[in-house]
Amino acid sequence: MLLTNCSNNYGPFHFPEKLIPLVILNALAGKPLPVYGDGLQVRDWLFVEDHARALLKVVTDGVVGETYNIGGHNEQKNIEVVRCICALLEELAPQHPAGVQKYADLITFVKDRPGHDLRYAIDASKIERELGWVPQETFETGLRKTLQWYLDNLEWCRRVQDGSYQGQRLGNTDMRDLIA
Repeated sequence: MLLTNCSNNYGPFHFPEKLIPLVILNALAGKPLPVYGDGLQVRDWLFVEDHARALLKVVTDGVVGETYNIGGHNEQKNIEVVRCICALLEELAPQHPAGVQKYADLITFVKDRPGHDLRYAIDASKIERELGWVPQETFETGLRKTLQWYLDNLEWCRRVQDGSYQGQRLGNTDMRDLIA
């Protein structure tokens, strides 16, 4: 048996209730961008395609009985994630919704969740040291790819949000294409 643990994943097909897709879709709709508390909670972000490549590496080269932590080496404060998304949207989707001057103007601090952890992190040094795996994406490159995917797939997002999406496959994506 092989075990893996990972940090927060992000990327295409991430459902809209999670921070990154929620912020992207709310911003495009001119809705508030909710940030819990002061936004200083820290998360390590792992681009989903890097996660897939790491899993393949563990399955093919890992030692049976071992556990591998998979991290993105991308610790970010939530408020910085939201600001980064806003900056990318200014570049990639410069046509603002009616009444919006800048996407960052939509940032809204909301009451923090009870028991909300201040930091989630993972030590991924073992997988790097023993298997030679490191993520290919920086937070910035992965976020840009993610944001562009959402801009290109707004119909899928609409269907997920309105409940009409029922798990149908989209396109001809082959997992081997993602990890090549």
